[in-house]
Amino acid sequence: MSLKRTVAATAIAGVAVAASLLSGLSPATATPASKPATTPSATPTPTPSVTPGTGKTPVTVVEKLTGPDAPNNTWGRWDIKGTDLGILWDDGDGRVLAAFGDTFGNAFTGPGGGAGPNGNWRSNVLTRSSDHDLSDGMLFESAPQSPQGIAKQLIPSKKINGDEITTIPTAAVSVGKRQYLGFMSVKQWGDPGLWDTNYAGIAYSDDDGENWTVSPTTWPNNAAGDDPFQMQAYVRKGGYVYVYGTPNGRTGAAHVARVPERKLLEKSAYRYWNGHAWVTDESAAAAVVDAPVSELSVQYDAYSKRYLMMTLSGPDIVLRTATSPQGTWSAPQLVASAADYPGLYGGYIHPWSKDGVISFTMSQWSPYNVYLMRMQIDRQGRIVNPNLVANPSFERADAIGDGTNGTWACTPNCGIDTAPASSFSGDHNAFVRYNQGWRNLSQDVSVQPGTKYRLTGYIRTSANSDNGYFGARTTAGVVLSEAHFVSVGPWTRFTVDVDSGANSTIQVYAGVWTNSGDIWLQLDDVAVIRR
Repeated sequence: MSLKRTVAATAIAGVAVAASLLSGLSPATATPASKPATTPSATPTPTPSVTPGTGKTPVTVVEKLTGPDAPNNTWGRWDIKGTDLGILWDDGDGRVLAAFGDTFGNAFTGPGGGAGPNGNWRSNVLTRSSDHDLSDGMLFESAPQSPQGIAKQLIPSKKINGDEITTIPTAAVSVGKRQYLGFMSVKQWGDPGLWDTNYAGIAYSDDDGENWTVSPTTWPNNAAGDDPFQMQAYVRKGGYVYVYGTPNGRTGAAHVARVPERKLLEKSAYRYWNGHAWVTDESAAAAVVDAPVSELSVQYDAYSKRYLMMTLSGPDIVLRTATSPQGTWSAPQLVASAADYPGLYGGYIHPWSKDGVISFTMSQWSPYNVYLMRMQIDRQGRIVNPNLVANPSFERADAIGDGTNGTWACTPNCGIDTAPASSFSGDHNAFVRYNQGWRNLSQDVSVQPGTKYRLTGYIRTSANSDNGYFGARTTAGVVLSEAHFVSVGPWTRFTVDVDSGANSTIQVYAGVWTNSGDIWLQLDDVAVIRR
């Protein structure tokens, strides 16, 4: 798949190389490679809560799906420079469709959503994918386009604040040859995590998402602004579509209804779970998950024989499981912490996830784009095989130290870039910069002896870089496996397979070694998982 940008390495015989690298530690005189942050423009979309969680993120970043530096080149192909959500569903004809929320084009500056005049603001867009190999990303092949050749808005919106500022997709499902897209009509954005909706609606398409018709079927918000089905998620199972709902904003509880799959547009056919039975009265619907939950994604998983519910809960994305669509739902498991991925939200499960490997989309307010993420569950739906790297995205305050007080050590000049536009994800990345000699970032990682692991990370360098390395070594400096690179332009994913051998600790590292003048390397989103 030519659009996917990744570099893989197998074991390299590198003992002699490692010795030469570790011997040349001449001090550098260059200054850190930070880049200035861009100035945010007017924002018609909500800013999320920024209060970080404290748990360690077990999942890993696979690929940036949208925006600058994304292998899909959504900016160049369809003028999708900034966007969010990425709601995924199987179209029933060999493709997965992805619906995005507020989308901005060439004038988008970020970080955060919004663009000024001529920002080509569309409330919603869609892409298509037939990519079954999600281990290295998700390739988009097409998008519904306007006559100008850009991704077109699917569902109209007035774009009038206080009336209808936008229309945001929240759920989707295919029944037969028809695609159904649930959306919310947003009246106005409020404080972080709060907004007001007019109603939840359904649009449908009979040409694989190319054109959409808005149906008259709606769930109007009530006077109190707490109707429980303003944001929805769909699961098709056993002849029904189960419809999970939350109120507007990010502070409500989750409820569930069901409808015969061929009657999605018939409001009278819906039945609401009241805690004991399915009833006709929406007002009798009982909470199946207590607040706060928002931005639901629910899917039946054949591997664990459980329903998986991924939600935003407070600042973090969490996972709950249940053996029936109405629950009882398990306690939440941390999927992604805002301490590692500030401003995260979304969390929409890929329908082709299988064999316990769960792929999903995750949005970040900065850089206001969408990432493909990966995690693994066991037969009981428990998250297993977590990322063993501490502070993988360099967002936590103790990112760089001397190897004892910080999670990462480095050979100066080195540190943290804090300009959001510079990073692969979030606001921070690590860097080394030098004039001559060996400069590297490293972390000691506890592993099981005699076990195979996969190391991944995102790297970019200055154009004159000519001798870079990313890999794993023993604490004595003996290389176990590494990738060698020269100049790396856009952020690129490197993959290195490592056998721990007799070691219970390995040291992961990224560095450069040369005498060619001022050279820098940036590193972000590092992971070590068991193969």
